[in-house]
This record gives sequence, structure tokens and C-alpha cells, in this order.
Amino acid sequence: MRQAVEVRRAVGDDLPGIAVLCAEARSESASGAQICAPDEDRLVRHLSVLLAIPGGTVLVAVHDDRPVGFVLARVLEPHLFADEPSLYVEAVYVGEDSRRRGVGHALLSATAELAATSGASHVYSVPIPGSRGVQRFLARLGFGPVAGHRVVSTAVLQRRLAADLVPARRGTRSLEDLIARRRRARTEGMSGPVDLREFQAQYQRADVATPEAEREALPG
Repeated sequence: MRQAVEVRRAVGDDLPGIAVLCAEARSESASGAQICAPDEDRLVRHLSVLLAIPGGTVLVAVHDDRPVGFVLARVLEPHLFADEPSLYVEAVYVGEDSRRRGVGHALLSATAELAATSGASHVYSVPIPGSRGVQRFLARLGFGPVAGHRVVSTAVLQRRLAADLVPARRGTRSLEDLIARRRRARTEGMSGPVDLREFQAQYQRADVATPEAEREALPG
């Protein structure tokens, strides 16, 4: 098996068989929904997109004319946070019935060659969530942890952001109401530290009882 495995760049005819392996990888992971779509036809379309984008590459391991493993990778050109190219491995997977037979090493050997020919100084890999075997395999080959990914659907993110705004608006409004009530309590009928409400009431009663002529005779 070790000598019979062929690793090469995938072409269009290879994609349906690779899609079957992608679906198998999805079923093995506890976070399958984060890996790929369950529909093999959609997976073929997604793989076609990867092949079409600049730097996109699919490596396939073939034995007896049947895909038994794959690597999904992209060559990333220098960008804002990197001044040299790098190779980003989005997935590496070997079919369950083809493991421990050198397929993984053959795939990573081809991946290393791809990185070298592309001028990539580093190879980044995201192991399939929950796949401890792949994580141990990559660790043995020198891959170390760099950073973790977290994922959320766009709809959930928008819904959570909208929900976060509601308590903030209510809290702000409640605070404004409290301040307004305290200000009214301090100013209505009060002038300084002395309660003048009774004096104001007496003054109003006296004003009503004063004849019009007397009010006109009052100074000012």
C-alpha cells in the first residue's frame, strides 16, 4: 500500500470521490456542521471553487484508482500581517480503511513540496475539530499551536448583536427617568434647604382675596 499510493493535484474528475471522503470526515467530527455541507453535490461545487481561486489546491491520494485521502490547501501571498507567502492547509484527511499505511505521510510530503515550490516559509493547518488522531499526527511532524478559531453563523451574530442593544437602551432610559424624578423632587415647591410650599400657598390665597383696586395700588 505504501508504494502504491499516488499523490497528485486533483482535477475535476477526482472531485466526486473527494466529496465522499469529505462527507466521511464530517460524520466523524463532533462539530461536523462546521466542516462542510452534508450534500455531496454541494461539496463538489465547493471543491471546484477552491480549485478556481488563486493559490487554491486540492491534493488527492489515490490507490487502485480510488481516492483514499486529500489535502485542501491555499497558498497565501504576502499581506498586511505577513511579508512572505505561506501555505494554509484547510483540511487533511485519510479514509478510515486506509489509515496507518503511509497515506498521511505521502499527503504531507506533497504538501511540503507544494510549500517549498511556492516560496512559503510556513505551513499552517487547521485539524478537523474532534480528530485527535490528526492532531497527534501533525504534532509528530512538528506542527505547533498558534491560535484557535471560533465560529458563528451570520444570522446568529446579527440576532445576538440586536438583542444586546435592547437592555442597554432600557437601562439608559431608566437612568434618565430616575435623574429627572430626583430633579423634580428637589425643585418642585422647594427653594434652597427651607420648605416654602406653605408660604407659597398662603401668598396665593392672599393674592386671590385682594381687591383689584388694591392690587393696582400696590407698588411695582
